[in-house]
Amino acid sequence: MPLGLGALVLVGLWWLGRQNAPPSRALLVKHARRAGGWLALAVAAVMLLRGRLDMATVLGFVGAWLLGTHRPTLPFGLDALLPGGPPAGAARLRSAMIEMEIDPRSGALRGTVLAGRLAGRALDDLPPAALSELLATCRAGDPEGARFLEAYLDRRMPGWREHAEGHPDPRAGAAPQPGSMTEEEAYQVLGLERGAPVDDVRRAHRTLMKRLHPDQGGSGYLAARVNAAKDRLLNRHR
Repeated sequence: MPLGLGALVLVGLWWLGRQNAPPSRALLVKHARRAGGWLALAVAAVMLLRGRLDMATVLGFVGAWLLGTHRPTLPFGLDALLPGGPPAGAARLRSAMIEMEIDPRSGALRGTVLAGRLAGRALDDLPPAALSELLATCRAGDPEGARFLEAYLDRRMPGWREHAEGHPDPRAGAAPQPGSMTEEEAYQVLGLERGAPVDDVRRAHRTLMKRLHPDQGGSGYLAARVNAAKDRLLNRHR
């Protein structure tokens, strides 16, 4: 029976592919999740009739989750591995000199130098002296990259601001507001693929904000970029 229902799902996806306008990836995912949800509920009903209450319960939860009526929370963060969980790809922010990656689950920041004498080097591999030199270069020609680097240093070397020579408090005054971003940049900031549905945009935003919000020790500037990315993509759907 499961094999027969699975065949019906494949036939349905084939039918979608035969339409005049090729469906987007988001639409295919939506239909696949809906078909998978009903398939899981059907198998759960069979397991229940056979007295397998344990299997019926698990499949019932999975089916309800795929249909969007309930999202089970698994221990040890395993729910992040299920379809529709937090985005698998790292969020990416790019300036002229710095590319920053944010792990949506741990909040860890990783970066790569894109230009200049240290081009191609990972920030994790640079000693403090080289990072200070890079920060001075960014402040002179890439203010946005400087903000990325400051957020990275806050995580890697807390207290570096008090010891920064000639900059006892670089955060004095209002933080600059993030500039406008393209739709493609917004998807990269949230770690999503182009065409991701609205629910995935909101979910990715919530996941990142839990890690980046200043109240949680995160960066106000990076949080502002994440907010701007969410607004850019949600405005697209209005």
